[in-house]
Amino acid sequence: MRVAFKAMVVCVALASVAPQAGAADAAKAGEPVIDTGDVERFYQLYERTHGQPTAEQLQKDYLDGGSAGLHQFAKARRITGEAIAANLAKHPQAYVDAKRCMAALPDTRVRLKASLRKLVELYPDARLPAVTIAVGRGKPVGTASADTGVQIGLEALCATDWINPDVEDRFVHVIAHEYVHVQQVPAFVETEQATVLESALMEGAAEFVGELISGEVAYLHLKHNTKGQEKAIETKFQTDMDKRDLSDWIYNSKPGNPGDLGYWVGYRIVKAYYRNAGDKRQALRDIIGLRDAKQFLARSGWQPGMELR
Repeated sequence: MRVAFKAMVVCVALASVAPQAGAADAAKAGEPVIDTGDVERFYQLYERTHGQPTAEQLQKDYLDGGSAGLHQFAKARRITGEAIAANLAKHPQAYVDAKRCMAALPDTRVRLKASLRKLVELYPDARLPAVTIAVGRGKPVGTASADTGVQIGLEALCATDWINPDVEDRFVHVIAHEYVHVQQVPAFVETEQATVLESALMEGAAEFVGELISGEVAYLHLKHNTKGQEKAIETKFQTDMDKRDLSDWIYNSKPGNPGDLGYWVGYRIVKAYYRNAGDKRQALRDIIGLRDAKQFLARSGWQPGMELR
């Protein structure tokens, strides 16, 4: 899932030790690494400065000495000491709330460990890049790629309580969703010219596989907001699916105004494909390796409003 909301990218790893030791241990175990050291260093600085670190302190004492994942996150999303300081001054409560969200990380890690092991069990070709949870400038929630792994902004994901009010559940399921994006075909998920259908299937595949491995979809609000309206929503989707203007369907959620209905339609198309497949393991490979949206749709058996248990 891309977030920003152009890539709500979030993922988790399985060890919260020093980055180098954690990476070595995880590599031996065949598991991804999760590095939360940047969060700890940020809040050490935050406490030392009574919640008012300067831009210079944030750059020198937090960003410059951060993990490789934090450096990648900063480079990809223009996270600087100045940007963090400006957001902290504008939205101080977000960083107070994020510190409380830290309490959910240990149990989140345990559950994600099980989820990612299930991914490997169901999809042995899974890539296992590192995940970094850090503190950023309020957005995006995260970024993900097969080359650089997953980076999550603690304060950004913490603020999205409209997705799922339970902090631990939100972290587990959103991270599972984002980890699926790492597995997908780069040429399919990284294009800037995707149609509504292609974008919906990209996100829908991450929703479906994420649910398969973690027990629930990431964007739980869509399950409730669409109930009883499936046929109307999906009939409209059919009309728009070849458009390249995504604004009515994808990456249009805002606090107090949840959107992203394309995620849910894509999820239902993918679920129909999986349900109708005789060979579920091959179906999962098809879903993760999806390249041709129109062909996939035709083979799915999906129809607007169809019942999918």
